[in-house]
Amino acid sequence: MSLPRAKKRLGQHFLTDPRLLARIADAVGATRDDTVIEIGPGRGALTAPLLARAGRVIAIELDRELAPLLRERWADEPRLQVVEGDVLEQDLAALAGGPYLLAGNVPYNITTPIIFHALRRPRPLRAVYLVQREVAERIAAPAGGEAYGALSVNVQAVARAELLFGVAARAFTPPPKVDSAVIRITPRADPVVAPEEEDPYRTLVQGAFGLRRKQLRRVIRTLWSLGAEEADAVLARAGLEGEARPETLSPGEFARLLRARTGA
Repeated sequence: MSLPRAKKRLGQHFLTDPRLLARIADAVGATRDDTVIEIGPGRGALTAPLLARAGRVIAIELDRELAPLLRERWADEPRLQVVEGDVLEQDLAALAGGPYLLAGNVPYNITTPIIFHALRRPRPLRAVYLVQREVAERIAAPAGGEAYGALSVNVQAVARAELLFGVAARAFTPPPKVDSAVIRITPRADPVVAPEEEDPYRTLVQGAFGLRRKQLRRVIRTLWSLGAEEADAVLARAGLEGEARPETLSPGEFARLLRARTGA
């Protein structure tokens, strides 16, 4: 059976190394009691090892040429469900019908939207992504690190991020122009923000890193249209120094800052 060529507009780069695919499936940690949602199964290279481990796999494929090929390949496998469509338009928890794990070789051009979509409540028990290495490093970066930014803070506020291993460009067909990495994101039992705080928190963090070279006093005065005395009062309530810069604040300190503004 001839396979369609990779489509540049969909950001398709197919991983073909069976050892790496097995390592990714192992990182997901699925058992026969688990449902795994796979994002972008493509030609089914990761689908196969996931099916070997999980009780059920739901594969979401946008490519209208590849989705029917996946159904044909596993026509006799009732444990696989192929959903043709955009993952960003799917209610993942409803699709799974209960607790689920998440895995996928994520297109570079929509990595961040997919990660945040998957972090909506109810969250997966665990998510393993194959992404651009630079993005993986940003997600897992510690406060004050060179790669630390808004993406790091917003993910780490609600989840634990582990950069597991790198994947060279030559492992893909066609090879991308950059190296990749596998990252595992596990929701925290103790997120630093409550559900109702998540949207304003994300807005604060994005705005702060848009002014990352500014001192924190100037940042909150700009973002919240505060006078000097108001800004100093907020910082005092948060227990933060006005001379600090956004890239030095931990996810928890951003949460304190948000609550200090509202007096919570």
